[in-house]
Amino acid sequence: MEAQKWALESPTLGIIFVGGSFIIFYLIGWYSQRAAKSSTDYWTAGRSIGAVTNGLGMASSYMSLATFMGVTALILKLKVPFVYMWIQFALSIPLITLWYGTPLRRMGAFTPAQFVRERYGLRTSYIVVIFMILIMVMYALGQMIGVAKVFEMLFGINYTVALVCGGALIVGYVTIGGMYGTSYNAAFQMILMGVAFVIPLGAIMKAMGGTGWYFPPLLYSDMVPAMLEAVPDFFDMKYGFKWYFSLIPCFTLGAMGLPHLGMRIYTASNLKSARGAMVWFTFFCGIVFCSTYAMGFSGVYFQATSGSGIAPTDFDKITLILNSVYNPAWVLAFVIAGAIAAGLSTISANLMAIGALIAQDIIATIKPDLSDKTMKIIGYAAIGGGGLASILIALNPPTFLVVSILWAFGLAGVTVAPLVILGVWWKPANRYGATIAVLGAGLTYIAVSPYLFPNIVIAGGLPAKVGMSGSLFCVPLCFFLHTTVSMITDRVPALMARIPHQQDKMLVDRIHGWSEYCEERYNSIGAGLIVAGVSLLICIWAVLPGGW
Repeated sequence: MEAQKWALESPTLGIIFVGGSFIIFYLIGWYSQRAAKSSTDYWTAGRSIGAVTNGLGMASSYMSLATFMGVTALILKLKVPFVYMWIQFALSIPLITLWYGTPLRRMGAFTPAQFVRERYGLRTSYIVVIFMILIMVMYALGQMIGVAKVFEMLFGINYTVALVCGGALIVGYVTIGGMYGTSYNAAFQMILMGVAFVIPLGAIMKAMGGTGWYFPPLLYSDMVPAMLEAVPDFFDMKYGFKWYFSLIPCFTLGAMGLPHLGMRIYTASNLKSARGAMVWFTFFCGIVFCSTYAMGFSGVYFQATSGSGIAPTDFDKITLILNSVYNPAWVLAFVIAGAIAAGLSTISANLMAIGALIAQDIIATIKPDLSDKTMKIIGYAAIGGGGLASILIALNPPTFLVVSILWAFGLAGVTVAPLVILGVWWKPANRYGATIAVLGAGLTYIAVSPYLFPNIVIAGGLPAKVGMSGSLFCVPLCFFLHTTVSMITDRVPALMARIPHQQDKMLVDRIHGWSEYCEERYNSIGAGLIVAGVSLLICIWAVLPGGW
Protein backbone atom coordinates (compact mmCIF):
# COMPACT_ATOMS: atom_id res chain seq x y z
CA MET A 1 0.00 0.00 0.00
CA GLU A 2 1.51 3.31 -1.07
CA ALA A 3 1.45 6.01 1.59
CA GLN A 4 -0.09 9.25 0.51
CA LYS A 5 0.69 12.75 1.80
CA TRP A 6 -2.32 14.74 2.89
CA ALA A 7 -2.82 18.50 2.70
CA LEU A 8 -5.76 20.85 3.17
CA GLU A 9 -7.18 21.67 -0.26
CA SER A 10 -9.51 24.59 0.50
CA PRO A 11 -8.61 26.48 3.69
CA THR A 12 -11.13 29.33 3.29
CA LEU A 13 -13.86 27.81 5.45
CA GLY A 14 -11.32 26.82 8.07
CA ILE A 15 -9.99 30.37 8.22
CA ILE A 16 -13.52 31.71 8.65
CA PHE A 17 -14.35 29.30 11.48
CA VAL A 18 -11.03 29.82 13.29
CA GLY A 19 -11.17 33.60 12.86
CA GLY A 20 -14.73 33.67 14.18
CA SER A 21 -13.80 31.56 17.20
CA PHE A 22 -10.93 33.92 18.09
CA ILE A 23 -13.28 36.89 17.96
CA ILE A 24 -15.59 35.10 20.39
CA PHE A 25 -12.64 34.24 22.69
CA TYR A 26 -11.57 37.88 22.87
CA LEU A 27 -15.11 39.10 23.47
CA ILE A 28 -15.62 36.59 26.29
CA GLY A 29 -12.26 37.53 27.84
CA TRP A 30 -12.93 41.27 27.64
CA TYR A 31 -16.47 41.01 28.98
CA SER A 32 -15.64 38.56 31.78
CA GLN A 33 -12.62 40.41 33.17
CA ARG A 34 -14.77 43.40 34.10
CA ALA A 35 -15.91 41.44 37.15
CA ALA A 36 -12.34 41.29 38.53
CA LYS A 37 -12.16 43.95 41.25
CA SER A 38 -8.75 43.00 42.63
CA SER A 39 -5.61 41.03 41.80
CA THR A 40 -7.02 38.15 43.87
CA ASP A 41 -10.12 38.10 41.65
CA TYR A 42 -7.84 38.11 38.61
CA TRP A 43 -6.32 34.76 39.69
CA THR A 44 -9.36 33.08 41.28
CA ALA A 45 -12.27 34.56 39.25
CA GLY A 46 -13.64 35.87 42.54
CA ARG A 47 -14.25 32.26 43.59
CA SER A 48 -17.57 32.59 41.79
CA ILE A 49 -17.53 29.88 39.09
CA GLY A 50 -20.45 27.42 39.23
CA ALA A 51 -20.22 23.64 39.13
CA VAL A 52 -21.16 23.06 35.47
CA THR A 53 -19.00 25.91 34.14
CA ASN A 54 -16.09 24.78 36.30
CA GLY A 55 -16.54 21.17 35.21
CA LEU A 56 -16.42 22.28 31.59
CA GLY A 57 -13.37 24.43 32.35
CA MET A 58 -11.55 21.58 34.11
CA ALA A 59 -12.23 19.23 31.22
CA SER A 60 -11.21 21.87 28.70
CA SER A 61 -7.92 22.52 30.53
CA TYR A 62 -7.26 18.79 30.43
CA MET A 63 -7.98 18.51 26.72
CA SER A 64 -5.32 19.56 24.26
CA LEU A 65 -4.33 19.18 20.66
CA ALA A 66 -3.22 15.70 21.69
CA THR A 67 -6.93 14.87 21.96
CA PHE A 68 -7.40 15.63 18.26
CA MET A 69 -3.95 14.79 16.93
CA GLY A 70 -1.25 13.31 19.16
CA VAL A 71 -3.02 10.38 20.80
CA THR A 72 -4.87 9.36 17.65
CA ALA A 73 -1.49 9.33 15.86
CA LEU A 74 -0.02 7.04 18.53
CA ILE A 75 -3.00 4.70 18.29
CA LEU A 76 -2.55 4.63 14.51
CA LYS A 77 1.21 4.07 14.72
CA LEU A 78 1.55 1.77 17.71
CA LYS A 79 -1.98 0.42 18.16
CA VAL A 80 -1.38 1.03 21.85
CA PRO A 81 -4.37 0.33 24.12
CA PHE A 82 -4.63 3.96 25.20
CA VAL A 83 -7.93 3.32 26.94
CA TYR A 84 -5.81 2.44 30.00
CA MET A 85 -4.03 5.78 29.80
CA TRP A 86 -7.33 7.65 29.55
CA ILE A 87 -8.57 5.93 32.71
CA GLN A 88 -5.56 7.28 34.59
CA PHE A 89 -6.11 10.79 33.21
CA ALA A 90 -9.80 10.77 34.13
CA LEU A 91 -9.05 9.78 37.75
CA SER A 92 -6.89 12.83 38.40
CA ILE A 93 -9.42 15.62 38.94
CA PRO A 94 -11.61 13.57 41.33
CA LEU A 95 -8.47 12.67 43.27
CA ILE A 96 -7.33 16.31 43.30
CA THR A 97 -10.70 17.27 44.77
CA LEU A 98 -10.80 14.45 47.32
CA TRP A 99 -7.13 14.29 48.36
CA TYR A 100 -6.14 17.92 48.57
CA GLY A 101 -8.33 20.29 46.56
CA THR A 102 -10.93 20.83 49.26
CA PRO A 103 -8.40 21.34 52.11
CA LEU A 104 -6.35 23.79 50.03
CA ARG A 105 -9.45 25.72 49.10
CA ARG A 106 -10.34 26.08 52.81
CA MET A 107 -6.85 27.50 53.24
CA GLY A 108 -7.46 30.06 50.47
CA ALA A 109 -4.47 29.02 48.34
CA PHE A 110 -4.13 30.10 44.70
CA THR A 111 -1.77 27.26 43.73
CA PRO A 112 -0.28 24.11 45.31
CA ALA A 113 2.94 26.12 45.67
CA GLN A 114 1.20 28.48 48.09
CA PHE A 115 0.31 25.49 50.26
CA VAL A 116 3.94 24.31 50.08
CA ARG A 117 5.05 27.76 51.28
CA GLU A 118 2.71 27.72 54.27
CA ARG A 119 3.37 24.07 55.12
CA TYR A 120 7.10 23.69 54.43
CA GLY A 121 8.53 27.20 54.33
CA LEU A 122 9.70 29.73 51.78
CA ARG A 123 12.86 28.00 50.54
CA THR A 124 11.06 24.75 49.76
CA SER A 125 8.32 26.65 47.94
CA TYR A 126 10.86 28.40 45.70
CA ILE A 127 12.29 25.03 44.65
CA VAL A 128 8.82 23.70 43.92
CA VAL A 129 7.87 26.87 42.00
CA ILE A 130 10.92 26.50 39.76
CA PHE A 131 9.91 22.92 38.93
CA MET A 132 6.30 24.02 38.39
CA ILE A 133 7.27 26.79 35.98
CA LEU A 134 9.43 24.30 34.03
CA ILE A 135 6.47 21.89 33.93
CA MET A 136 4.05 24.55 32.70
CA VAL A 137 6.43 25.91 30.05
CA MET A 138 7.01 22.38 28.71
CA TYR A 139 3.28 21.71 28.75
CA ALA A 140 2.48 24.97 26.95
CA LEU A 141 5.31 24.41 24.50
CA GLY A 142 3.81 21.25 23.05
CA GLN A 143 0.50 23.03 22.56
CA MET A 144 2.19 26.05 20.93
CA ILE A 145 3.91 23.75 18.46
CA GLY A 146 0.62 22.02 17.65
CA VAL A 147 -1.29 25.29 17.18
CA ALA A 148 1.50 26.61 14.95
CA LYS A 149 1.35 23.50 12.77
CA VAL A 150 -2.41 23.85 12.35
CA PHE A 151 -2.02 27.56 11.50
CA GLU A 152 0.78 26.67 9.07
CA MET A 153 -1.45 24.15 7.32
CA LEU A 154 -4.53 26.38 7.42
CA PHE A 155 -3.08 29.70 6.26
CA GLY A 156 -0.28 28.39 4.04
CA ILE A 157 2.40 30.34 5.95
CA ASN A 158 5.74 29.12 7.25
CA TYR A 159 6.05 27.61 10.72
CA THR A 160 7.81 30.59 12.35
CA VAL A 161 5.20 33.13 11.24
CA ALA A 162 2.40 30.74 12.24
CA LEU A 163 3.96 30.24 15.69
CA VAL A 164 4.47 33.95 16.39
CA CYS A 165 1.01 34.96 15.16
CA GLY A 166 -0.82 32.12 16.88
CA GLY A 167 1.14 32.57 20.11
CA ALA A 168 0.53 36.31 20.21
CA LEU A 169 -3.22 35.84 19.72
CA ILE A 170 -3.36 33.32 22.56
CA VAL A 171 -1.30 35.38 25.02
CA GLY A 172 -3.43 38.41 24.20
CA TYR A 173 -6.83 36.99 25.10
CA VAL A 174 -5.50 35.17 28.20
CA THR A 175 -3.88 38.33 29.56
CA ILE A 176 -6.99 40.41 28.93
CA GLY A 177 -9.39 37.93 30.50
CA GLY A 178 -7.53 36.65 33.56
CA MET A 179 -9.10 33.69 35.37
CA TYR A 180 -12.62 35.02 34.74
CA GLY A 181 -12.06 35.10 30.99
CA THR A 182 -10.05 31.88 31.01
CA SER A 183 -12.80 30.04 32.92
CA TYR A 184 -15.68 31.11 30.68
CA ASN A 185 -13.59 30.74 27.53
CA ALA A 186 -12.57 27.26 28.65
CA ALA A 187 -16.21 26.29 29.16
CA PHE A 188 -17.10 27.55 25.68
CA GLN A 189 -14.03 25.84 24.19
CA MET A 190 -15.00 22.54 25.80
CA ILE A 191 -18.45 22.69 24.20
CA LEU A 192 -16.90 23.66 20.87
CA MET A 193 -14.29 20.89 20.85
CA GLY A 194 -16.76 18.29 22.13
CA VAL A 195 -19.29 19.00 19.41
CA ALA A 196 -16.56 19.30 16.76
CA PHE A 197 -15.09 15.94 17.73
CA VAL A 198 -18.02 13.69 18.67
CA ILE A 199 -20.73 14.54 16.11
CA PRO A 200 -18.48 14.36 13.00
CA LEU A 201 -17.06 11.09 14.38
CA GLY A 202 -20.61 9.70 14.38
CA ALA A 203 -20.94 10.56 10.69
CA ILE A 204 -17.58 8.89 9.98
CA MET A 205 -18.60 5.71 11.78
CA LYS A 206 -21.94 5.63 9.94
CA ALA A 207 -20.14 5.96 6.59
CA MET A 208 -17.85 3.09 7.62
CA GLY A 209 -20.88 0.89 8.25
CA GLY A 210 -21.14 1.14 12.03
CA THR A 211 -24.65 0.89 13.46
CA GLY A 212 -23.70 2.51 16.77
CA TRP A 213 -22.78 5.80 15.09
CA TYR A 214 -25.34 7.77 17.16
CA PHE A 215 -23.12 7.44 20.28
CA PRO A 216 -19.50 7.17 19.09
CA PRO A 217 -17.77 7.16 22.52
CA LEU A 218 -18.93 3.62 23.30
CA LEU A 219 -21.01 2.14 20.50
CA TYR A 220 -18.20 1.46 18.02
CA SER A 221 -18.34 -2.10 19.39
CA ASP A 222 -20.39 -3.37 16.44
CA MET A 223 -17.32 -2.66 14.26
CA VAL A 224 -15.05 -4.85 16.43
CA PRO A 225 -15.52 -8.11 14.42
CA ALA A 226 -14.56 -6.32 11.22
CA MET A 227 -11.58 -4.70 12.98
CA LEU A 228 -10.34 -8.04 14.29
CA GLU A 229 -10.57 -9.46 10.79
CA ALA A 230 -8.59 -6.53 9.35
CA VAL A 231 -6.17 -5.99 12.29
CA PRO A 232 -6.17 -9.14 14.45
CA ASP A 233 -3.75 -7.78 17.10
CA PHE A 234 -5.45 -4.41 17.65
CA PHE A 235 -6.77 -5.21 21.15
CA ASP A 236 -3.78 -7.24 22.32
CA MET A 237 -2.10 -6.36 25.62
CA LYS A 238 1.18 -5.47 24.00
CA TYR A 239 3.23 -4.58 27.06
CA GLY A 240 4.26 -6.01 30.41
CA PHE A 241 2.78 -5.29 33.82
CA LYS A 242 5.30 -2.53 34.58
CA TRP A 243 4.14 -0.57 31.53
CA TYR A 244 0.55 -0.51 32.71
CA PHE A 245 1.36 0.03 36.40
CA SER A 246 3.63 2.97 35.57
CA LEU A 247 0.61 4.84 34.17
CA ILE A 248 -0.50 5.44 37.78
CA PRO A 249 2.54 7.41 39.02
CA CYS A 250 3.13 9.05 35.64
CA PHE A 251 -0.33 10.15 34.60
CA THR A 252 -2.65 9.90 37.61
CA LEU A 253 -0.32 11.34 40.26
CA GLY A 254 1.35 13.41 37.54
CA ALA A 255 -1.89 15.13 36.65
CA MET A 256 -2.60 15.68 40.35
CA GLY A 257 0.60 17.72 40.52
CA LEU A 258 -0.28 20.02 37.62
CA PRO A 259 -0.99 23.48 39.08
CA HIS A 260 -3.35 24.59 36.32
CA LEU A 261 -5.74 21.75 37.23
CA GLY A 262 -5.57 22.43 40.96
CA MET A 263 -6.28 26.13 40.35
CA ARG A 264 -9.71 25.21 39.01
CA ILE A 265 -10.74 23.99 42.47
CA TYR A 266 -9.96 27.42 43.92
CA THR A 267 -12.27 29.23 41.49
CA ALA A 268 -15.37 27.35 42.72
CA SER A 269 -18.04 29.37 44.49
CA ASN A 270 -18.02 26.96 47.47
CA LEU A 271 -16.90 23.47 48.46
CA LYS A 272 -20.16 21.87 47.31
CA SER A 273 -19.70 23.50 43.92
CA ALA A 274 -16.11 22.22 43.72
CA ARG A 275 -17.27 18.67 44.37
CA GLY A 276 -20.08 19.05 41.83
CA ALA A 277 -17.59 20.31 39.25
CA MET A 278 -15.62 17.09 39.75
CA VAL A 279 -18.65 15.05 38.63
CA TRP A 280 -19.21 17.22 35.56
CA PHE A 281 -15.50 17.06 34.71
CA THR A 282 -15.56 13.26 34.80
CA PHE A 283 -18.63 13.18 32.55
CA PHE A 284 -17.30 15.63 29.93
CA CYS A 285 -13.81 14.12 29.93
CA GLY A 286 -15.22 10.62 29.65
CA ILE A 287 -17.26 11.52 26.57
CA VAL A 288 -14.32 13.11 24.72
CA PHE A 289 -11.62 10.69 25.86
CA CYS A 290 -13.69 7.69 24.77
CA SER A 291 -14.36 9.44 21.47
CA THR A 292 -10.62 9.97 20.99
CA TYR A 293 -10.10 6.25 21.36
CA ALA A 294 -12.95 5.60 18.92
CA MET A 295 -11.36 8.05 16.45
CA GLY A 296 -8.05 6.20 16.70
CA PHE A 297 -9.93 2.92 16.24
CA SER A 298 -11.61 4.33 13.12
CA GLY A 299 -8.27 5.56 11.79
CA VAL A 300 -6.67 2.13 12.13
CA TYR A 301 -9.70 0.54 10.47
CA PHE A 302 -9.60 3.10 7.65
CA GLN A 303 -5.93 2.49 6.97
CA ALA A 304 -6.41 -1.29 7.01
CA THR A 305 -9.49 -1.44 4.78
CA SER A 306 -9.55 1.60 2.48
CA GLY A 307 -6.54 0.70 0.35
CA SER A 308 -5.28 4.25 0.83
CA GLY A 309 -2.20 4.38 3.01
CA ILE A 310 -1.29 7.40 5.13
CA ALA A 311 2.26 8.72 5.30
CA PRO A 312 3.76 8.41 8.82
CA THR A 313 4.34 12.17 8.86
CA ASP A 314 0.57 12.63 8.51
CA PHE A 315 -0.47 10.22 11.28
CA ASP A 316 -1.23 13.15 13.58
CA LYS A 317 -3.72 14.43 10.98
CA ILE A 318 -5.87 11.29 11.01
CA THR A 319 -8.84 13.13 12.58
CA LEU A 320 -8.70 15.73 9.79
CA ILE A 321 -8.15 13.09 7.13
CA LEU A 322 -11.19 11.05 8.15
CA ASN A 323 -13.34 14.18 8.17
CA SER A 324 -12.03 15.21 4.75
CA VAL A 325 -12.91 11.78 3.33
CA TYR A 326 -16.33 11.23 4.90
CA ASN A 327 -17.71 14.69 5.76
CA PRO A 328 -18.42 17.94 3.86
CA ALA A 329 -15.82 20.71 3.76
CA TRP A 330 -17.66 22.90 6.26
CA VAL A 331 -17.60 20.06 8.82
CA LEU A 332 -13.84 19.73 8.35
CA ALA A 333 -13.50 23.48 8.93
CA PHE A 334 -15.53 23.17 12.13
CA VAL A 335 -13.31 20.30 13.30
CA ILE A 336 -10.20 22.42 12.71
CA ALA A 337 -11.72 25.18 14.85
CA GLY A 338 -12.38 22.58 17.54
CA ALA A 339 -8.78 21.37 17.38
CA ILE A 340 -7.54 24.95 17.77
CA ALA A 341 -9.89 25.40 20.75
CA ALA A 342 -8.44 22.25 22.34
CA GLY A 343 -4.92 23.65 22.11
CA LEU A 344 -5.93 27.11 23.29
CA SER A 345 -7.79 25.87 26.36
CA THR A 346 -4.70 24.08 27.64
CA ILE A 347 -2.29 26.90 26.80
CA SER A 348 -4.59 29.39 28.55
CA ALA A 349 -4.57 27.33 31.74
CA ASN A 350 -0.79 26.87 31.51
CA LEU A 351 -0.17 30.59 31.12
CA MET A 352 -2.50 31.44 34.03
CA ALA A 353 -0.59 28.95 36.20
CA ILE A 354 2.77 30.41 35.15
CA GLY A 355 1.51 33.92 35.90
CA ALA A 356 0.16 32.92 39.33
CA LEU A 357 3.39 31.12 40.21
CA ILE A 358 5.55 34.11 39.30
CA ALA A 359 3.28 36.86 40.62
CA GLN A 360 1.80 35.22 43.73
CA ASP A 361 4.40 32.64 44.74
CA ILE A 362 7.58 34.57 43.98
CA ILE A 363 7.03 38.32 43.65
CA ALA A 364 4.30 38.59 46.32
CA THR A 365 6.44 36.72 48.85
CA ILE A 366 9.48 38.87 48.19
CA LYS A 367 7.51 42.15 48.11
CA PRO A 368 4.31 41.52 50.11
CA ASP A 369 3.41 45.23 50.37
CA LEU A 370 2.98 45.93 46.66
CA SER A 371 -0.24 47.68 45.68
CA ASP A 372 -3.09 45.81 44.04
CA LYS A 373 -2.58 47.77 40.81
CA THR A 374 1.11 46.85 40.73
CA MET A 375 0.29 43.18 41.32
CA LYS A 376 -2.10 43.26 38.36
CA ILE A 377 0.63 44.70 36.14
CA ILE A 378 3.05 42.03 37.36
CA GLY A 379 0.42 39.40 36.58
CA TYR A 380 0.04 40.67 33.02
CA ALA A 381 3.82 40.68 32.58
CA ALA A 382 4.18 37.17 34.04
CA ILE A 383 1.59 35.71 31.67
CA GLY A 384 3.15 37.51 28.71
CA GLY A 385 6.63 36.35 29.74
CA GLY A 386 5.50 32.73 30.02
CA GLY A 387 3.92 32.90 26.57
CA LEU A 388 7.01 34.54 25.07
CA ALA A 389 9.28 31.87 26.56
CA SER A 390 7.09 29.11 25.10
CA ILE A 391 7.11 30.77 21.67
CA LEU A 392 10.88 31.30 21.63
CA ILE A 393 11.63 27.70 22.65
CA ALA A 394 9.08 26.39 20.13
CA LEU A 395 10.90 28.17 17.28
CA ASN A 396 13.47 25.38 17.28
CA PRO A 397 12.47 22.87 19.95
CA PRO A 398 15.16 20.39 21.05
CA THR A 399 14.35 16.70 20.95
CA PHE A 400 13.97 16.70 24.73
CA LEU A 401 10.94 18.98 24.47
CA VAL A 402 9.13 17.36 21.57
CA VAL A 403 7.48 14.90 23.99
CA SER A 404 7.27 17.61 26.63
CA ILE A 405 3.54 17.27 27.37
CA LEU A 406 3.61 13.69 28.65
CA TRP A 407 7.07 14.10 30.19
CA ALA A 408 5.76 17.12 32.12
CA PHE A 409 3.07 14.93 33.69
CA GLY A 410 5.74 12.69 35.16
CA LEU A 411 7.81 15.60 36.49
CA ALA A 412 4.70 17.02 38.21
CA GLY A 413 4.01 13.64 39.78
CA VAL A 414 7.57 13.47 41.09
CA THR A 415 8.00 17.01 42.43
CA VAL A 416 4.56 18.31 43.41
CA ALA A 417 1.96 15.63 44.17
CA PRO A 418 3.84 13.77 46.97
CA LEU A 419 4.63 17.00 48.85
CA VAL A 420 1.04 18.18 48.75
CA ILE A 421 -0.52 14.79 49.56
CA LEU A 422 1.76 14.13 52.53
CA GLY A 423 1.54 17.73 53.66
CA VAL A 424 -2.24 17.57 53.78
CA TRP A 425 -2.66 14.13 55.33
CA TRP A 426 0.44 13.51 57.49
CA LYS A 427 1.48 15.91 60.25
CA PRO A 428 5.08 14.61 60.71
CA ALA A 429 5.95 15.76 57.15
CA ASN A 430 8.40 18.66 57.48
CA ARG A 431 10.44 21.06 55.40
CA TYR A 432 13.66 19.03 55.54
CA GLY A 433 11.95 15.96 54.17
CA ALA A 434 10.11 18.00 51.53
CA THR A 435 13.23 19.81 50.33
CA ILE A 436 15.42 16.71 50.07
CA ALA A 437 12.59 14.74 48.46
CA VAL A 438 11.77 17.25 45.74
CA LEU A 439 15.41 17.91 44.88
CA GLY A 440 16.50 14.27 45.04
CA ALA A 441 13.55 12.79 43.14
CA GLY A 442 13.16 15.70 40.70
CA LEU A 443 16.80 15.78 39.63
CA THR A 444 16.88 11.98 39.42
CA TYR A 445 13.84 12.03 37.13
CA ILE A 446 15.62 14.46 34.81
CA ALA A 447 18.84 12.42 34.95
CA VAL A 448 17.23 9.08 34.02
CA SER A 449 15.49 10.51 30.97
CA PRO A 450 17.01 9.37 27.67
CA TYR A 451 17.83 12.95 26.70
CA LEU A 452 20.46 13.86 29.30
CA PHE A 453 22.36 10.66 30.14
CA PRO A 454 21.22 8.02 27.61
CA ASN A 455 23.25 5.28 29.29
CA ILE A 456 21.48 5.39 32.66
CA VAL A 457 17.83 5.13 31.59
CA ILE A 458 15.66 2.76 33.62
CA ALA A 459 13.88 1.44 30.53
CA GLY A 460 14.25 2.21 26.85
CA GLY A 461 11.85 3.15 24.08
CA LEU A 462 8.50 4.81 24.65
CA PRO A 463 8.38 4.32 28.47
CA ALA A 464 11.62 6.30 28.84
CA LYS A 465 10.76 9.00 26.30
CA VAL A 466 7.43 9.96 27.89
CA GLY A 467 8.69 9.57 31.45
CA MET A 468 6.81 6.40 32.42
CA SER A 469 9.84 4.43 33.61
CA GLY A 470 11.29 7.50 35.32
CA SER A 471 8.02 8.10 37.16
CA LEU A 472 7.76 4.49 38.28
CA PHE A 473 11.08 4.94 40.10
CA CYS A 474 11.06 8.62 41.10
CA VAL A 475 7.50 9.12 42.40
CA PRO A 476 7.92 6.44 45.10
CA LEU A 477 11.46 7.77 45.65
CA CYS A 478 9.96 11.16 46.53
CA PHE A 479 7.50 9.56 48.97
CA PHE A 480 10.32 7.49 50.50
CA LEU A 481 12.69 10.43 50.95
CA HIS A 482 9.97 12.70 52.29
CA THR A 483 8.72 10.26 54.93
CA THR A 484 12.10 8.91 56.08
CA VAL A 485 13.90 12.27 56.24
CA SER A 486 10.92 13.85 58.03
CA MET A 487 10.83 11.07 60.64
CA ILE A 488 14.61 11.26 61.18
CA THR A 489 14.82 15.06 61.44
CA ASP A 490 11.82 15.10 63.79
CA ARG A 491 14.09 13.40 66.30
CA VAL A 492 17.11 15.68 65.94
CA PRO A 493 16.77 18.47 68.56
CA ALA A 494 19.00 20.93 66.70
CA LEU A 495 16.84 20.65 63.57
CA MET A 496 13.52 20.50 65.41
CA ALA A 497 14.22 23.91 66.91
CA ARG A 498 14.15 25.40 63.39
CA ILE A 499 10.78 23.90 62.45
CA PRO A 500 7.51 25.55 63.56
CA HIS A 501 6.23 22.03 64.10
CA GLN A 502 3.23 22.77 66.27
CA GLN A 503 2.13 25.50 63.87
CA ASP A 504 2.41 23.08 60.93
CA LYS A 505 0.35 20.45 62.77
CA MET A 506 -2.36 22.97 63.60
CA LEU A 507 -2.45 24.01 59.93
CA VAL A 508 -3.24 20.41 58.93
CA ASP A 509 -6.21 20.25 61.30
CA ARG A 510 -7.43 23.66 60.19
CA ILE A 511 -7.47 22.93 56.47
CA HIS A 512 -9.47 19.77 57.13
CA GLY A 513 -12.15 21.86 58.81
CA TRP A 514 -11.52 20.87 62.44
CA SER A 515 -12.29 23.67 64.88
CA GLU A 516 -10.30 22.08 67.73
CA TYR A 517 -6.75 20.73 67.51
CA CYS A 518 -6.08 17.05 68.22
CA GLU A 519 -2.49 15.79 68.46
CA GLU A 520 -3.31 12.22 67.41
CA ARG A 521 -5.17 13.18 64.25
CA TYR A 522 -3.18 12.60 60.99
CA ASN A 523 -0.08 11.96 63.14
CA SER A 524 0.63 8.23 62.76
CA ILE A 525 4.28 7.22 62.56
CA GLY A 526 3.10 3.76 61.53
CA ALA A 527 1.48 5.24 58.42
CA GLY A 528 4.76 6.95 57.55
CA LEU A 529 6.65 3.68 57.93
CA ILE A 530 4.15 1.87 55.69
CA VAL A 531 4.40 4.57 52.98
CA ALA A 532 8.22 4.48 53.18
CA GLY A 533 8.34 0.67 53.03
CA VAL A 534 5.94 0.31 50.11
CA SER A 535 7.68 3.14 48.24
CA LEU A 536 11.09 1.52 48.70
CA LEU A 537 9.82 -1.81 47.36
CA ILE A 538 8.37 -0.10 44.26
CA CYS A 539 11.69 1.73 43.71
CA ILE A 540 13.59 -1.58 43.80
CA TRP A 541 11.06 -3.24 41.48
CA ALA A 542 11.28 -0.30 39.04
CA VAL A 543 15.03 -0.72 38.48
CA LEU A 544 14.93 -4.51 38.13
CA PRO A 545 15.26 -5.58 34.47
CA GLY A 546 12.27 -6.85 32.53
CA GLY A 547 8.56 -6.45 32.94
CA TRP A 548 8.08 -3.73 30.31
